[in-house]
Amino acid sequence: MQPTENLPEQADTVIVGAGIVGCNLAYQLTEMGREDVVVVDQGPMPTTGGSSTHAPGIMFQTAEPKTLSQFANYSRKLYSDLEGADGKQAYSETGGIEVARSEERMAFLQRRVEHAKAWGIPDPQILSPSEVTDHLPLVDEEEILGGYYSPTDGQVSGVVACDALAREAMDRGAKFVPHTRTEDVDVEGGAVQRVVTENGSIECDEVVVATNIWARQLGEKLGVHLPVTPVEHQYTMTESLEELADNAIDVTDHPLFENYENVSGEKTKRLLADPDRPILRDQDNAMYYRTHGDAYGIGSYNHEPIVPDPRDLGGNDPDGEQGSVHEFTDFHMDNATHPDRPHKAPRQASDELLPATAGKELEHKYNGMFAESPNGLPVMGPVQEYDGLWTAAAIWVTHAGGAMKALAEWMETGVPRLDDGPIDLAHCDVNRFDDHEGSWDFARDIGGEEYRIVYNIMHPKWVWTDKQRDIRRTPMYHTHKEYDAELWAEAGWEEPQWFESNADLVDRYEDQIPDRNGWEGVYYSPIEGAEALNVRENVGLHDMTSFNKMEVVGSDAGEFVQYLCTNDMDIGVGDVKYTLMCNEGGGVRADITVTRTDEDRYLLLTTGREVGNNHVAWVREQAPDGVVVNDVTSSLAAMVCTGPNARKVLSKVTDVDLSDEAFPFFTSQQFFVKNVPVTALRVSYAGELGWELYTPSEYGERLWEYLLEAGEEYGLRPYGNGALNALRIEKGFRLWGKDLHTEHTPHEAGLGWAVDMDTDFIGKEALQETAEAAADGGARRKEVACLTLNDEDATILDNRPVLDGEESIGYVHSAEYGYTVGACVAYSYLPPEYTDPGTEVDILYEGDRYTATVREEPLVS
Repeated sequence: MQPTENLPEQADTVIVGAGIVGCNLAYQLTEMGREDVVVVDQGPMPTTGGSSTHAPGIMFQTAEPKTLSQFANYSRKLYSDLEGADGKQAYSETGGIEVARSEERMAFLQRRVEHAKAWGIPDPQILSPSEVTDHLPLVDEEEILGGYYSPTDGQVSGVVACDALAREAMDRGAKFVPHTRTEDVDVEGGAVQRVVTENGSIECDEVVVATNIWARQLGEKLGVHLPVTPVEHQYTMTESLEELADNAIDVTDHPLFENYENVSGEKTKRLLADPDRPILRDQDNAMYYRTHGDAYGIGSYNHEPIVPDPRDLGGNDPDGEQGSVHEFTDFHMDNATHPDRPHKAPRQASDELLPATAGKELEHKYNGMFAESPNGLPVMGPVQEYDGLWTAAAIWVTHAGGAMKALAEWMETGVPRLDDGPIDLAHCDVNRFDDHEGSWDFARDIGGEEYRIVYNIMHPKWVWTDKQRDIRRTPMYHTHKEYDAELWAEAGWEEPQWFESNADLVDRYEDQIPDRNGWEGVYYSPIEGAEALNVRENVGLHDMTSFNKMEVVGSDAGEFVQYLCTNDMDIGVGDVKYTLMCNEGGGVRADITVTRTDEDRYLLLTTGREVGNNHVAWVREQAPDGVVVNDVTSSLAAMVCTGPNARKVLSKVTDVDLSDEAFPFFTSQQFFVKNVPVTALRVSYAGELGWELYTPSEYGERLWEYLLEAGEEYGLRPYGNGALNALRIEKGFRLWGKDLHTEHTPHEAGLGWAVDMDTDFIGKEALQETAEAAADGGARRKEVACLTLNDEDATILDNRPVLDGEESIGYVHSAEYGYTVGACVAYSYLPPEYTDPGTEVDILYEGDRYTATVREEPLVS
């Protein structure tokens, strides 16, 4: 690698940070044809002194979030094609094994197999204890119950990969400038102008903040509060072990050795030595392992969270001290400080699993830092506050290759993609965060919590319990508390999942609510089913305040709304229409209902919650001058009164004619409920007769109380999100982010009826190309399929593989029991030949195969 010490005066794109993220991005952008790319870093290159320098580079590909597995799978393939400075393949495909020391962990490892099959990770296997030790002879077989084996997992040195990526990027025209600390980014008129460094400025059109643990500091200078939290974890390397004597290797002749040693010192002799056997994780004790020649490396997350203040990090010391490394705290290795593992010190747990390390000196040891985000996923994408400002942070070596492939495609074409097609990054998007998440108070606590749970067995419905709760309250919050609501946090909102006050309904409907005794029954109450059935039979009231709401205003608002939406939006004042927004690639960016509330005013309503801000940012990005986009989520209380008795309830508190003739479906009116002003929409996500009611927030609680009182004689009960999900799925209503997102086109999602190709909208050209390719006999992508389990008492969770024999043909995007249908309903995307009603497939869930049948939708008319 031959970086330059001369700082260019101008560039199209400047990447701040030359770690594994910055190098991957430069590689991808130059491969796409960009030549004017400059990468600057405060440290030397390729050993910049960031997390990439000290990381052991283990790569376990399987994760429950599909996005992380997709990133890792791509990274593994990319690193396998890289040639290190020593002429060898950069990636060591040793395989990876995760062991279980408890029955709960064995069940978790079975889920690992199912997620791997769902996401396309090759050949996942469950191993017996003896099969584990066949691969890892130093593991004590008596200490484990079994293991999960992924043969293509492995290890890559961050330094070796950075060097290889940078060399190829430089061969294609990129410039890398070391020893250059970035001090600021100048912006004018809402757009990036230049990067200001300690050695001068670079005029540019785009800046990508790829500084990982330092990302928050640079963002603060721009008023962009990135919730990227530095956290410490421990890594050590033992002295030489007799059992590994045959694996001793001298790396001092490696072309990168001297450069690496200048930053990392004596431990470079270990860090540059590749592993000779599968990498290992003992998640029950939050530990991981790899060999370094004749020594074992031991990584520990098994201690209390250590969260340094970003303002205290500083940079890399000129004398060679790494800013991303803190002094090793022996106390955390020798004592049980992890709040969820109070009974055994990390060193004891490690020595029990690998007896060969017992009593051996830990020759090299340090506390290395990496970055966490509030949901444990990357923070990437275009920052809505400034044109030309991009982020790429909270990304590990494991995921950096895939993440930066997706980001480069995003920057170049507007659509994140990997080699096999578009990838949805809603839960990684930098614009997903709410205002409170930018506070250091929140980022510190939740970053620490993400660290705490990183190796815990976490249920997909788990929510924070005692950290950073009770932040955002809907106007009905206190009434929810009076009705003993089970409140879960979503995007900071306290939202009812069910109401304990409805427990009496369970007896009424008990014959229609199957028991849930397994993993699917955790964080579940049968009250959810009872509430759903009461809505179908009587009437229910649901708090929708947290749904994202936008107001589009201006003389060109109508033209703009048409450009945003796939449907024909030539609607009159008071009309409501369901439509989609697509991205440039024809993927569904959101599904929304649009209400024309005045000549030049529209109300856009979408689900989204924890990622709903992405929709707001998207709409604002597209808006022309003269059109104002206001986020009115917090200013409007929202609720839906729905069920066969909904008209009776509302008629008690308003004089408005609510008949079908006077108030048709998909129309809106403004009137009073007693003395509360409302905008009422004749729509319902539950799929029953109903009205969504919107009112200024200060009226919300009173409106809720009026409806509860009016509905008492008609069986009205409040209901939570658990019931709503059951109601919507059996009606075939899509849930954005689960069974509908940017990886799907409208036609694949079965929503072609919401597309009018006679209008002009974002993504139309891509949809035309897709249709033309299909007409010419091109391969069709997967299509949506509605499935029900043949076992009417069974319930499954999502993200599990759909199988034909042993072949995985798709995965469950969302699943919930349909209490009206009397079966569990699952939505998947399958090859077209599997989507005909009556087709049977299998779903692998918790180690069992469940036969499911494709059905006509909707299941409930």
